Amino acid sequence: MKLLVIDGQGGRMGQQLIRGVRERYPQVHTIAVGTNSVATAAMIKGGAQQAATGENAVAVACRQADVVMGPLGIVVADSLLGEISPAMAVAVGQSRARKILLPIDRCNSVVAGVGDYSMSTLLEAALTELGRVLAGGG
Repeated sequence: MKLLVIDGQGGRMGQQLIRGVRERYPQVHTIAVGTNSVATAAMIKGGAQQAATGENAVAVACRQADVVMGPLGIVVADSLLGEISPAMAVAVGQSRARKILLPIDRCNSVVAGVGDYSMSTLLEAALTELGRVLAGGG
């Protein structure tokens, strides 16, 4: 199983996701793609087995991934302060991979009906959902 984590800005959420995946599901091959080099470096520190930066890296990795994880903004063009290009959003949206998105509202995108949860609660929910996918239930 290939897991792609996409993050931007400082990459802290991606770093925490990868660290949680590596601890809980060590059999999963983790690929990190940052929208910038700072985000990529943070996810490498989190334990990503492969890493790259930028628009083309998102496009290529989305074609290879079984699961894509990241903030909701990775499917919204021009989000994350403009770090998500339209091509990146399309690549994620068209990927055959299962998408596990964290509803972070910093990109002016809010999912109605979702409460205002802490980052640790959202990370735990995402890791639990990944566990369901790994078990064949997702």
